[in-house]
Amino acid sequence: MEEQQVFAELATRLAAIDIGSNSVRLIVAEPLRGGNYRILDEDREPTRLGRSLDSSGMLDEGAIEHSLAALRRFKQIAAGFQVAQLRCIATCAVREAANREDFVRRAQEELGLSIEVISGQQEGRLAFTSVQRAFDLTGKNVVVVDIGGGSTEFVMASGNAIEAIYSTPLGTVRLTEIHGSEPSTIPGGYEKLIADVEDLLKKHTRKPLFMPHLLIGTGGTFTTLAEMIMAQKGQIGLPVRGYLVTRAEVSHLLDRLRKIPLKQRRNLPGMTPDRADIMVTGLAIIDRIMARFKINMLQIHNRGLRDGLILTMLEEQQGAAEQHAAGREDALERFALACSGEPEHGRHVAQLAGMLFEQMIPRFALDVTDRPILEAAARLQDVGYLINYDQHHKHSYHLIMNSNLPGFRPRELQLIANVARYHRGAKPKPKHENFNQLEKADQEKVRQLAAILRVAGGLDRSRTQTVRGVRLLCEGKECQLLALAPELPEVDLWGARRRTEMFNEVFGVQLEIDWAGSEPRGFSNNGDGKSAEGSEKFEERIEL
Repeated sequence: MEEQQVFAELATRLAAIDIGSNSVRLIVAEPLRGGNYRILDEDREPTRLGRSLDSSGMLDEGAIEHSLAALRRFKQIAAGFQVAQLRCIATCAVREAANREDFVRRAQEELGLSIEVISGQQEGRLAFTSVQRAFDLTGKNVVVVDIGGGSTEFVMASGNAIEAIYSTPLGTVRLTEIHGSEPSTIPGGYEKLIADVEDLLKKHTRKPLFMPHLLIGTGGTFTTLAEMIMAQKGQIGLPVRGYLVTRAEVSHLLDRLRKIPLKQRRNLPGMTPDRADIMVTGLAIIDRIMARFKINMLQIHNRGLRDGLILTMLEEQQGAAEQHAAGREDALERFALACSGEPEHGRHVAQLAGMLFEQMIPRFALDVTDRPILEAAARLQDVGYLINYDQHHKHSYHLIMNSNLPGFRPRELQLIANVARYHRGAKPKPKHENFNQLEKADQEKVRQLAAILRVAGGLDRSRTQTVRGVRLLCEGKECQLLALAPELPEVDLWGARRRTEMFNEVFGVQLEIDWAGSEPRGFSNNGDGKSAEGSEKFEERIEL
């Protein structure tokens, strides 16, 4: 079919290399219509780069040589396919090693290969990008888990919105080195493994605030699990992607494998031989994850980091960068609609907040460049409804921080998330981790913008967009906010008056909020009004 033909103008081939704690993997791809791709070649080399890392803190010299040899071969394969772009990422083992810089330097000097050492958060994002493309997550609360040799990443998501990402030291190679490949042969060994996994899960993850419908697993441990279950059932030939496994099946296979000697384990149907020594640990991790999050169904995804990386490269190649700045408005609208279902309220509060902000600039020395931050926070203040109502302001913070919205720099997203976090509820406090992470100057911005947002949000308490404009009049430490509306907006005035405490505290004034009437002369509602100052009484300064 035409949509499956390669774009002649876009057929610049791509390659991605993932340097993991257990193996190094290569994928070579060619773009297809619709943002998809076809795989031209794949390869994998089990180098165990994370071997002895937990005990020594260093990458093993033998594993380094093995990995460099694999990288040299993979680069030659990519060159043979005449790829236009090759990206190479390294995860937990390189990230944690004291001699990481030596490894990265050798790859550059000896192979001409630039290695990007990515964070656990980036790992989680790439895995989720891959899962998003493979499965329809609409209306589903999911936990996406990527198990590696040195770490396991968790992505908590509701639909396509990420609520949280956790990176944990639950690596199959790491824990196997500690507890052995045959823990059941050691008195209490298996029990210690399970206790260790449970302790690390409790320490490094928080139970999701929603009830997960499904666990989606990526990485070789999950793929091998599926292949072994299919072999047991005689389901050879079924696709691994999307295969469903119950927790009971995981527990039964774990109980079976831990009692089988390693030599015999390697020959089991469906087992990848070089994974036999770490498979008991891997299954123990999966079993305890399902227990902790009370999930009974697991769906297998046979792609992961490399797929997420290739998809990211394709987006860049096919012009996503050109739409970056222009797409800010569309990105805000889509995200707000997908999460809160009240885009009209968000848009209206943003308009009112922008008007108020503009009039406050000269008197309160506000930074004019902060207005887009305020308006974006207003648009997204209620996205936390996706999780639940009662604590939605806190959930809004996490969803915005993990949104990766196009057109916004990381610092901008951090400010937007914090302002949205404080649009209701407790005021910013140093003990709040999200607030404490900000620079002092940014903390003050958040206080100011959140104070304005609270008042503006109150002016649409009724969700009817009745208040059409605002005008701020100040005399000394007394300020009056006049709301333009075709009829007395009692609910909205009440809502705004209840939210003045933080405004008064931050700006050192006493704010009163009144109805200006429907069409007062001299009233500006286009956001260009100025703060009125002087000795005249409020009533004399505006003709109602």
